[in-house]
Amino acid sequence: MYSTISSPNPVELSKNSAVEGQVSQYLFSRREVIPPQNDVLWRIEHGAVRTLTWSEDGTFITLGYWGLGDLIGYPLSRIKPYQIECLTCVEVSVVPAHLWHQDVDALLSHIQQTEDLLSIVHRKPISLRLLQFLVWLSEKFGRDIDKGKLIDLNITHQDIAEVLNTTRVTITRLLQQFEEEGTILRHKRRIILRLPKNIN
Repeated sequence: MYSTISSPNPVELSKNSAVEGQVSQYLFSRREVIPPQNDVLWRIEHGAVRTLTWSEDGTFITLGYWGLGDLIGYPLSRIKPYQIECLTCVEVSVVPAHLWHQDVDALLSHIQQTEDLLSIVHRKPISLRLLQFLVWLSEKFGRDIDKGKLIDLNITHQDIAEVLNTTRVTITRLLQQFEEEGTILRHKRRIILRLPKNIN
């Protein structure tokens, strides 16, 4: 069975996702929030999402960026509030609880990527933190082009600031500095990274 709908009803999803061998897929629009489900994980088939929470004063805290092949879902976090926001048009397939044991590699990858990002967020100075984050994005969402590695993700300066725990003004200033130094190029609203792959 193969079905594709938009914005699944949580009750319907929990009833229809338990039959082994079935593949249920769902489409979400950019900036749409994937609804909470405590008994399923989602495998990203197309697009990119971020997981996030927010503080008492409403400040967003980005927990991760996820793309093709990644497993995401509310069972992977104990943080409250917790939200999965689509950064692009996204297609996901349902992985019900009784099949999670088949995805150990994807679950390990989720843990490793979370730790990678946590390590980057604590780098100093902030210029190194930003550079490391751009390298991380290029490895996850990048594709090689003639001029370097295009980060194929429409991410705003505010989005980056939320990940790196700094201000949008600081990110804008540092990106302008990187551009002047030739470390990055701009392509429409995307960034081309011009660095060797091995950056530590």
